[in-house]
Amino acid sequence: MHAHPHPEDHDDRGHVLTRRQALGLFTTPFLLAFAGCEEEVADDAPLSGSCVVRPELTEGPFYLDDDLLRSDVREGRAGVPLALTFTVSRVVDGACEVLPGAFVDVWHADAGGDYSGVGPERGETYCRGTQRTGADGTATFQTIYPGWYSGRTPHVHFKVRSAASSTAAHEFTSQLFFDDDLSRDIYTSVAPYARRGAHDRSNARDGIYRRGGSQMLLALTEAGDDGYRAAFDLALYVG
Repeated sequence: MHAHPHPEDHDDRGHVLTRRQALGLFTTPFLLAFAGCEEEVADDAPLSGSCVVRPELTEGPFYLDDDLLRSDVREGRAGVPLALTFTVSRVVDGACEVLPGAFVDVWHADAGGDYSGVGPERGETYCRGTQRTGADGTATFQTIYPGWYSGRTPHVHFKVRSAASSTAAHEFTSQLFFDDDLSRDIYTSVAPYARRGAHDRSNARDGIYRRGGSQMLLALTEAGDDGYRAAFDLALYVG
């Protein structure tokens, strides 16, 4: 049984600002997510080539503020191994410096398309976890390639918090996406995903993906014989 509210798991709009526009908003803390940091940026240049500013954030219906501090979130769940590394920085004078001690939460569906902690899976905690970034600003999760559920393209939810409490003024919540061809290949040929077949909603047809998901698309590389790894960089302005 899959209990997944729809449509599109809530809104998640974003847009690109120049450094001058962004600095004008710095009286209210918000987050910047982008592919990399630049050393020097002109006033009218973006903070990076793909700087996405989301002053109003949404997390979807399945976030649980449990603070399950762990790097391996699989709990024995079957699926294609995925090592997901976040590098968290903060914006200082238009440049980036790593941010140790930030809290990173991840949560996603298992291979069967189910979320732990809700509906018939209440009390379960698989495919959920929290870590604090180290001195280098990184946090790596060992998980599995997420399964799919009807009406949504495959995705992983994540939240970055500058403090342990879940305070909207100091957090960034979004979703990471996957290449459609890779998802289709996994879902049609690899157990246990193959029992359900290919996903029914591509990235291009997913309402949340169309609102900036191409800038949240993970670049996966093979790791070992049957797994993948991916990295995602983002920066936080905490005031």
